[in-house]
Formats: sequence, structure tokens, C-alpha cells
Amino acid sequence: MSAIPANPTHALEHDPDRRFAGMMVHFVGIGGCGMSGLARLLHQSGAICSGSDSASSELTDMLSREGIPISYEQSAAEFPGQCDLVIASAAIKPDHPELLAAQERGINVITYSEALGMIQEDHTSVSLAGTHGKSTTSAMLCHILVEAGLDPGFIIGATCPQLGGGSRTGATHIPGNGPMAGRPGILVCEACEFNRSFHNHRPTIALINNIEEDHLDVYGSLDAIIEAFASFAKQVPPESDGGRLLIAHEGAHRRHVASGLSCAVETFGYHPEADYQVLYDATARQVTLLQNGLRLSQWNAALPGAHNALNYSAAAILAHNFGASWEEIASALTSFQGLDRRMQRLGSRVVDGGEVVIYDDYGHHPTEIEMTLKALRDAESPDRLICVFQPHQHSRTRFLLEQFAQSFSCADEVIVPQIYFVRDSEQEKHRVNAQDLVDRLRERGVSAKHLYPFEAIVEHLESICRAGDLVVIMGAGPVWQVARQFHQAGVQC
Repeated sequence: MSAIPANPTHALEHDPDRRFAGMMVHFVGIGGCGMSGLARLLHQSGAICSGSDSASSELTDMLSREGIPISYEQSAAEFPGQCDLVIASAAIKPDHPELLAAQERGINVITYSEALGMIQEDHTSVSLAGTHGKSTTSAMLCHILVEAGLDPGFIIGATCPQLGGGSRTGATHIPGNGPMAGRPGILVCEACEFNRSFHNHRPTIALINNIEEDHLDVYGSLDAIIEAFASFAKQVPPESDGGRLLIAHEGAHRRHVASGLSCAVETFGYHPEADYQVLYDATARQVTLLQNGLRLSQWNAALPGAHNALNYSAAAILAHNFGASWEEIASALTSFQGLDRRMQRLGSRVVDGGEVVIYDDYGHHPTEIEMTLKALRDAESPDRLICVFQPHQHSRTRFLLEQFAQSFSCADEVIVPQIYFVRDSEQEKHRVNAQDLVDRLRERGVSAKHLYPFEAIVEHLESICRAGDLVVIMGAGPVWQVARQFHQAGVQC
């Protein structure tokens, strides 16, 4: 696939959000978080959109209600009769029948990230990158910008109820009297490193939250991952053109990544030598942001954890760069209530005269798991913390098996369903299984068991949970169904 410009006969050049107006655009793999957000954005901007996916979901149902027709056959026979452009998810393989049909008819085929990069060129865009925290930080930033009247456009890989979903078009130009007032409208985007997709981004401002081993099926080593982030950072324009990079003082390999850049570079973190120093009071859930030892802003954090304090702070710094005042930032962050499946407190249910608290979380990397479990134990002080964790990808599980085994030290019991099979080859599928992780956990003294299907896990939770327990369901696959079923059973009772 190559980045082929949109058909110029349909484009309204230099008019933000109108590049694709009037085009017939077909999305292959439309049900993904990013793809569905992009489809909504183009649909709102005047494109005639359609899509396909392997199965229906809440996201595809939402798109259908908004007037975007979706097919679940994913065959050449179901490919639209008229089409100007095809946008494919990063998970779609080149031999997909719809891509082959498009190529036979001479229709341009580009990836999601290529399309996003094209849209970014017409905006004052910010790309948020990092192994962890992209969706949460993006939602925090957008919430601040909305509350400050800066009217951003955005595509976020998760649903934030306070933002009305995961995507929207924004103002044509940045309003207000801030340093960027009058420039093309703000567009906030997550920058995914999988398959080096973020190299297609064209941001004005970029964030790198952290860099760790992940997607080793693509990169092979941490050094290759660091080099990919360095290449992403080079996409930011020079400081004279407004280019800025905000990078974590620790944990983002900043000395290598930021070396030789022509954009402005600032750091944030807990270290006092960071340009922006973060202080976090876990007991009060209060975050303070300092610069040169002077307090810039302070707010109460609904989302617990030192990692979330960093996410809050990155969003605050970026929002201030766009013109939000520190007072507006503190007010907005205090009111931010989170997003779906990011340390989401579903509620509680009565068990034996007491309560069991239930959380749902998207965490699928060892560091995310460790930080989330620690934050939940500190915030909720449960008698027992029971974690249902579904590994995501066999290759990730195999590459990081020992790290996964180390990440559950805060859990009293871990339940592991089958590994969610996605993207990997059949050969990879047979190299590791859920019981391998259970065995490693038991070797470290963690109570763990393998259970499947999901209904069996819900039944097990019904039998073992008692008052004072906290249950957290974790994983990027369909394991969220366990959280909903267990919670709903309590509501029905």
C-alpha cells in the first residue's frame, strides 16, 4: 500500500476536514477504534463512506446508525460498485479479497495511518505516542481543550463519554488569544507504533510518553523500537514552524530519541531536572505541576496511580501550548472522569452482605498490568484483589512471558482464559499457551488458574468472591464480556 493523494477533483485544497469531501471512501476493517473514528470524521466532513468488518460490534452498530452502510461478508462480491478510495486497517493483510478487488479496478488503497497523515497536513495536529497511555492522555487533552473553548477535532482509540465518543471534527481555526490563535484547527491523534504506522503522521506537536518492549513480532528488539520512535520524532517540523516535542524525562530514551532535532524539545516527569516536574500525592489523589520549582497548576485526579499523574501532566502541558490557561486546565482535569476500559470502575455488587468492587481495564502489557494493579490496591485497599487477565497475541505473550509473570505481584488470584488470537500465524499459536503463563505465575507464588470459556470464569467468580474483594478484568481482547456479565448478574440479583 502506498500513500496516494486523494483524488484532486474531489478535494477542497487547504480547507481543513474537506480534503475527502464528496469522495466515495470504503473502509476495510472499519470496526477498529481508530478506523471507526476516522470513518466518522470523514463522514461528518462530507465523504460518502461505507465499510466492512468480520463481525458486528458496538462501534459498527454506531456507524450504521449514523448512516454508514457496513458489510460483514468481506468478499470481492460485496465490494462497493462505486468507490474512489479504499482505506485499510493495519491489521488487514495484502491478500484480503476486498483489497485485491480494489487493485484490479485501479482504485487507490491506502492505510489508516496514511489517511490520517494526509488529514493532519491541513491542521495544527498533535500526535501522542508511547507504549502506554496514548488513549488516556489524548482524552484528557481533548477534554481540556473542549472545556477551554478551543474546539478540537480528534480521533481517539477508546470511547470517552464526556467527549461524546472517540472522534469529532473541530473548529476550522484555533480560537482565542493564545500563542496559536488563528492557525488551522487542532486535531488530536494517537500515534500507534505497530508496524511503524506512526511514521506516516505529520504532527505539528508530538508527545512521547514512554518507550518499552512491545510489538516484538514487528521490531525484534528494544533498540529497533527506540530507533522507530526517533524516526517519528524527526517528523515534527522545526521550532520556527511551531514544531514541539514533549518527551518523558525518564523511561522514553530521550537522549537518543531527541538528539539532533530541529523542533523545540521539553521534558516532563518526577525528576527535579525535568523541564516540568510532576508531584503526586497518592493519598489525596492530587497532582501538582512545577516549572523551575514554581507551581504552575494543581488538580485532584479521579484516576488513581502515579502513571496516570504523568498522563494528566502531559495533557496539561500540551493544552497550555495550545492556549488553555492553567486555571482552565486544573478545572478540566479535576472534572475528567476517564474513558471506557481504562481503569474503568463499573460499580459493585452485593455478596454475602458486603460489596465486591468491579473494574474493567484494557491493559495488556506487563508494565500496564503492574501499574494498574498497584494503583487499584492503593486506591481501593481491598481485602483481596482478583484479576482476570486475557493475554493479547501469542507472540507478545511468548516474547514477554517472564515480564508478565512478574507483573501480578499485587494480585491475590489470577485467572487466565485462552490467549486472544490476533495477527499471529498458526505456527506462533502453538508456541505458547495460557497454561504456560499460569505455570510461571505459580512458580512465583501467585495463585493462578486457567479457565475457559468466559461463562466458566463468571461462574468461578460467583463462587469465590466475598465482601471486600476487588475484581479487575484486564486485556485488549473480548474479555470485557466477563466484566459486564459478572457485574450485570449482580444488578439482576
